[in-house]
Amino acid sequence: MATSLGFLRGALRTILLWPIIGLLLAVAIWSLTSSHIEKEKQTLLKNGTADVALLSGAYAEQVARPLEQIDQITRSLKYYWETSAGTLKLEDQTRAGLYPVTDMLYVTIADRHGDILSTTLPRKTVNLAQRDYFLTLQNKDTNELLITKPSIGAGSGKMVIRFSRRLNTKDGVFDGIVMVSVEPSYFYSPTVYAALGKNGFLSLRTIDGVVLAKRMGESIRLHPTVFKATPTFITPTGIRFVDNNQFIDGRSRIVAWQKIKNYPLLAVAGLSEDELLIPLQAISREQRTLALARIAGVLTFAMIAVFFTCRLAWRKHQFTQAREAYGISSKGGNEGFFMLATQRRRGGVIVDFIIADCNEYGAAQYETTRDQLVGRKLSTLYINRSYFEKLMRTYVEAIKTNFYEDDFLIPEGSPLKMTWVHRKMMRSTTGLALTLRDISESKAHEQALLVMANSDALTALPNRHWLMGFLPLAINRARTSQTSLALLFVDLDDFKNINDTMGHAAGDELLQAAAARLRSVIRPIDNVVRLGGDEFTIIIESPEDAATVESVSQRVIAALKKPFLLAGQSSHIVCASIGISIFPKDGEDVETLIKHADIAMYAAKANGKASYQFFRPQLSQNLVVRLNNEQGLRAAIESDEFVLFYQPRVDTASGELRSLEALVRWEHPTRGLVQPDEFIRLAEETGLIVKLGELVIEKACAQLSRWKADNVPLVPVSINVSSPQFNQGNFDAIFASHMKRYGIDPSMVEIELTESCMMGEDLAIFTQLAALKSLGVKLLLDDFGTGYSSLSQLQRLDLDILKVDRAFTAKLGKSKEGEVFFMAIISMAHVLNMRVVAEGVETLEQLNILQALSCNEIQGYYISRPVSATEIEKLMHKRFLFPEGTIEMERVG
Repeated sequence: MATSLGFLRGALRTILLWPIIGLLLAVAIWSLTSSHIEKEKQTLLKNGTADVALLSGAYAEQVARPLEQIDQITRSLKYYWETSAGTLKLEDQTRAGLYPVTDMLYVTIADRHGDILSTTLPRKTVNLAQRDYFLTLQNKDTNELLITKPSIGAGSGKMVIRFSRRLNTKDGVFDGIVMVSVEPSYFYSPTVYAALGKNGFLSLRTIDGVVLAKRMGESIRLHPTVFKATPTFITPTGIRFVDNNQFIDGRSRIVAWQKIKNYPLLAVAGLSEDELLIPLQAISREQRTLALARIAGVLTFAMIAVFFTCRLAWRKHQFTQAREAYGISSKGGNEGFFMLATQRRRGGVIVDFIIADCNEYGAAQYETTRDQLVGRKLSTLYINRSYFEKLMRTYVEAIKTNFYEDDFLIPEGSPLKMTWVHRKMMRSTTGLALTLRDISESKAHEQALLVMANSDALTALPNRHWLMGFLPLAINRARTSQTSLALLFVDLDDFKNINDTMGHAAGDELLQAAAARLRSVIRPIDNVVRLGGDEFTIIIESPEDAATVESVSQRVIAALKKPFLLAGQSSHIVCASIGISIFPKDGEDVETLIKHADIAMYAAKANGKASYQFFRPQLSQNLVVRLNNEQGLRAAIESDEFVLFYQPRVDTASGELRSLEALVRWEHPTRGLVQPDEFIRLAEETGLIVKLGELVIEKACAQLSRWKADNVPLVPVSINVSSPQFNQGNFDAIFASHMKRYGIDPSMVEIELTESCMMGEDLAIFTQLAALKSLGVKLLLDDFGTGYSSLSQLQRLDLDILKVDRAFTAKLGKSKEGEVFFMAIISMAHVLNMRVVAEGVETLEQLNILQALSCNEIQGYYISRPVSATEIEKLMHKRFLFPEGTIEMERVG
């Protein structure tokens, strides 16, 4: 009777309690929804703040390049003027290609009286003696670059910005000025401006607030300025929220500014608060609708719940808790499962746990059975008392917080027979529910990928990715300890000749031997890094003096001069050119130190190679030569001096032609056919790779169209795409337009992307990949293993084909480890439904190993070198391309 009365009292309390709980939950849901919407707003504004800062920084970097060009032009002309005693002619300089030729840049030289002596503009009788910039330089003996506000140029008739520098006689007397005038659009940056939206703006300003160049969003493009009054920017870099009453269109904005390095100029960017918060409207509408639905659900549930008895509710709660706590059956599963009951002493302090239950899998991890384990104290399993006490603290913390989850590296001395374990603990009525899952294999894969990310596959040296993480830390250590740091940029002279004459296998063998010799001549605390190709970097921390750095450089050159035995028969001597930069004398950041070491290395090569060169500021004048090379490449792209060669990709088992890779060559009017390694890097560094890449796409589509018209049996053509091309924002549209223009079926086109195209978690990467996939083309990941990839990222990228870098192929047949590693890559790719292509196959032995490993396709000199379109047609008709004597493998299944 008492039990029945208790049940009725509990049921009555339930009837009254549930409606109250429902109302409280409804209020809480609406409050949390409003709070979530406000958090989303703050998140959007925070992200917008970061975007504006990145935008101003990107604009500052984009503007810095033309400013450096202008600065270099004025410095060079000043130098030539003063060394030629005033006989310099711009016409001669122009023909020599010593500065960029563009319709937006004009150069003028005036004598001490203001009369124009030489100019790239049509000659006009204009005297500059009373111009403000002329008077400023006449009255101030300075070598600095003078920047004046935009005005109409007398010679060009256009709005221009003037950059002028004082000319002196040998005695230091004022002898005139050299002036570079550019139109504001010279600083135009389409990639940066694309992010402005309708109400954003960018401007290039002097420190005093004079606007030199600007770019406005669509809705404010017709306004001369966006600010009502000239703003002040006190700090070199900053970001702030500016109220709507300070703008002519009445819109609030987040404004960021960045000082241009080495120049009294600011890059200012602003994005509209309204545009940044546009996603909030959809989020708010969705969240409030969802909140109303949840409230309706809660109230409905409350009305239904009053019909259930307290006992039924309690049992259901107990059942739900048990499901959540236990997660798996105690009699099976692939996770170790344990129910641990607490053992307490007086005062309630937990001193041990008793194993109340477990499954057989869990017991097996302790090398025992369930029957032998149940009932034992946890402390009896651990001989190491300090480790057990640490374990107890974790378990007690799990009881206090009701839940605990982590990945745990099993230490030595633990009775568990795992390496890495995923632990999940949930508080139960008697103690803890514990699950242990063995994640040793996945952690091993993760560690292998981490090693791949930071190690060069060929030489086992740290790679560029490692360097960019290590060097900032080394600089900070040197700065803190007030010591120096030396950066040696080592480039093997004429290494390309080895590859051309002996093949890539010999080149790889030489690089491995060179890496070993470099390691042998440095201290254990110093580091050698392979940047790529034949370039290495040596980091010397805390050298005693410059003589110590010289000694290391001399040992490097001497070590590399000793003959290398290649392919077991040929001896080759390799020299090295070394450029050296010292922290903090030559730079205080990573970018500057690498740049100056690179400049010094080129100076060493110019001095006859096999030498070293410390960085000196005057070496920067060599950039003039670089400008000439860049101009030559730019002209070659404009006049279309490029042709495509093609290298076949064949089925590993049968040798049947599957695809062609399009490879670009430069038909230089005087040098002949130029290989890509002589101009691709320059194209990437100068941004010309985007135009060159689009030219390659058009040529490949046009060639496919011609082959189709000539009834040549077609196979897909793969086109290499660089990171700047892929990330330009509209790559899919460009690709689609060329396919449509030439009537190319998407199945006949493949796109090869490098790992650098897809690093990071940026949503834009996945959006661009999805757009390309929607076109119907296949996506290939090129040179796998030379950069950074994670298994989760590969799975989400949804690529079709994985091309394994030639460095891995070269190890086949040399060591068992090479085959095991290649097999791991193939297995991983096949699990992700990706086909595998082995690059750089040069021998029958490598082919046989790849056939045994079920690699899908191969590419390399064993089948064919890259050949012209005419020669590749013969192979397309031939179809099966294995050389004579090759045994085809029959595929099983």
